[in-house]
Amino acid sequence: MVIIFTDGSSRGNPGPGGWGTIVLNDDTVAELGGREDNTTNNRMELTAVISGLESVSRETEIILYTDSAYVVNGITRWVKGWAKNNWKTSTKDDVQNKDLWGRLVTATEHKVIDWKLIKGHSGTEGNERCDVIATSFADSSPVILYIGSRDRYGVSVSIKESSGEKNKSKSSDNKKRKAYSYVSMVGGKIETHKTWDECKAIVNGVSGAKFKKSISPMDEEEIIKEFGNI
Repeated sequence: MVIIFTDGSSRGNPGPGGWGTIVLNDDTVAELGGREDNTTNNRMELTAVISGLESVSRETEIILYTDSAYVVNGITRWVKGWAKNNWKTSTKDDVQNKDLWGRLVTATEHKVIDWKLIKGHSGTEGNERCDVIATSFADSSPVILYIGSRDRYGVSVSIKESSGEKNKSKSSDNKKRKAYSYVSMVGGKIETHKTWDECKAIVNGVSGAKFKKSISPMDEEEIIKEFGNI
């Protein structure tokens, strides 16, 4: 089993950026990092993940931790639809970062990957170390990258309950919570509705229609972004 932590950073969006990755095997640890002069945070998040996966051999089981919902949603939910639609979104726009999504798809082939979305800057040392690596490269002052035995690695790789199981329970709790709004997408048009009856009138019986309940203004915004990238 291989464990990978990743993070990306950019000073401006676009601006100078960096990425950091930790790859843990049973006995060894390898830190990876890099920089681009003109990039975005999303591109650095993707590059960190790609670099980690490309360093691992095929037929490997991997747990990958990232704080990027963009990466996790993209590779587990959106990318198949993008590829099927010739790398176009539902609104017929070009998918952003198509080059990196293509590399990521290739990097996942013949690997069993458990994608774990964790909260950034929440005390998870593996994630915090990747952030240090990424920002140091973005600032053109890269830290020394560790490559050596796992026993001598000074970073804890334990995981607090903030990823897989917590996300599952959160999803279950959201279903029980009172709706803030309902978001629909029909024919590429995204709308918000205050009641389920209003939403149902729009989506009921319409082929390809999508809808989801939001529980807060922030949740509504995330759903709108999600639908916009499908």
